Amino acid sequence: MKFKKDFNCNDCPLKCEIYKAIVETGGDFSNLHPMQVSLVKNENICKQGSQVTHAIYLVSGTAKLFIEGLNNHNIILYILNPNSYIGLLSFFETPTYHYSVKPIEDACVCMVDLNFIKHLYIQNHRFLISLNIIFGKFVASIMQKIITLNQKNIRGRVADSLLYLAELHGSSNFNMLLTRKELGELSAISEENTVRLLTEFKNEGIISVNGRNIGIADKSLLKRISEFG
Repeated sequence: MKFKKDFNCNDCPLKCEIYKAIVETGGDFSNLHPMQVSLVKNENICKQGSQVTHAIYLVSGTAKLFIEGLNNHNIILYILNPNSYIGLLSFFETPTYHYSVKPIEDACVCMVDLNFIKHLYIQNHRFLISLNIIFGKFVASIMQKIITLNQKNIRGRVADSLLYLAELHGSSNFNMLLTRKELGELSAISEENTVRLLTEFKNEGIISVNGRNIGIADKSLLKRISEFG
């Protein structure tokens, strides 16, 4: 983990909602003190049970947000791509994280003091609305995950996860950054069942598997399995 303190936001190509809100409220960056952190795969971005002190923004790389269960039985709630807020669910309501976030490849995040964000949230109406919209999408994603885990069998769950990853990559053919164990955690099933179901889907001509490369050959059938599994 490498830290770069007092990064100049004007040099950042992303121009996130925080940057835009500061510009709209007068352009005073003197109290922002952003800190960029470079992380390698599986380092903690935030840890379940640890104190919430900063707003965190994913600049590059991909990360998983998950609940740490008993006996290392974790459940991945969703995957975060760049330009995502990390820990938004904990910005205003809880002093500690109820989940963990780790990169699944080398990543970079920007950290801003949470009190500064709270002040900006009150000052700028557009910023308030934008964070509320993002927050609503996170909540909707979690609600959908609860329905999937509660009502679908394991074939339906794995089908749902594969469709989710394809949408995330914007392609029916993608290199999966998740391990088989992590795909199982995304589907709330064991690694053994995950491997078995991938083999079943491959033998049924629904997907192709070549190492980490996954290709969805019959998307309509996979959707039906997801919907009725």
